[in-house]
Amino acid sequence: MLMRTDPFRELDRLAQQLIGPGTWSRPSPMPMDAYREGDAYVVAFDLPGVTPDAIDVDVERNMLTVRAERRPVTKADDVQMELSERPMGVFSRQIVLADTLDTEHIDAGYDAGVLTLRIPIAERAKPRKISVGVGPGRREISG
Repeated sequence: MLMRTDPFRELDRLAQQLIGPGTWSRPSPMPMDAYREGDAYVVAFDLPGVTPDAIDVDVERNMLTVRAERRPVTKADDVQMELSERPMGVFSRQIVLADTLDTEHIDAGYDAGVLTLRIPIAERAKPRKISVGVGPGRREISG
């Protein structure tokens, strides 16, 4: 059997072991994607193994904060861990939102380990046509 090793993966694993899991005062980052879909911005966060009740989403002014905690699975007393590579602890990400987004109507969904936030574009920021009216004509001012 051919085994491929990645020295950088081992370094990442060792660094994670030395640094330890994220805490509320020093959370680990979480990967995300952000894109525009129609009249909304979509932000998707990878949070595999996190229960929905361990996810906290806050918006204050234009700062979006997502925090999540992956807790260890409780095991029986006779279980001996052989290998543990899945990161545990607290994960967090902050994003500054544009003023053109409607933070009052953010929709959040969680499916298959992915938290998806849909942030609609504010009505005032959407492109609109302005009609040009025709005036009554020229007027001469006499003095």
